[in-house]
Amino acid sequence: MIYRPATLADAPALARLGAETFVAAFGDLYRPEDLAAFLAEVHNPQAVAAEIAGDSCTHCLVEDDGALVAFCKLRYPTKFAGYSDARNPIELGQLYALPTHTGHGIGARLMDWALGVARARSHDAVLLSVYAENYGAQRFYQRYGFAKIADITFPVGEQLDPEFLYECKLQAGETP
Repeated sequence: MIYRPATLADAPALARLGAETFVAAFGDLYRPEDLAAFLAEVHNPQAVAAEIAGDSCTHCLVEDDGALVAFCKLRYPTKFAGYSDARNPIELGQLYALPTHTGHGIGARLMDWALGVARARSHDAVLLSVYAENYGAQRFYQRYGFAKIADITFPVGEQLDPEFLYECKLQAGETP
């Protein structure tokens, strides 16, 4: 496995990976038109390229035998800052892996990367949203010290999903 930052050349493959992992995890929850609208907005090469080229997102990609299989995205500033009393929170926007690559420690390594970046950049909290019925992801995040701080919603087309906003407080001087 190779862990590396994203480049603009990765945008098409990362958009495909984002769409494939989202559909694998949640595709059966939506009407086809809602899912199609969401994928067209969020997981298209132009939107992904804009994130890679911009200053607000940082990606870590995982390659296996030359193909992208997982990724994690940090976003700063976070749209969730108003829910937290943290002075300088960052958002973990996505941590996705292909179903064939879950359960092999990739998520743990990506989470270690995300927390390490947050600490290195002097953030005092990491925020993330998680689907209210994604119990496996909730347990994963809780193992890292994340706790629910709010009920929120997540739009997919016209559908609003119930989500939990989680926060992990980071202490000054803490080592990854």
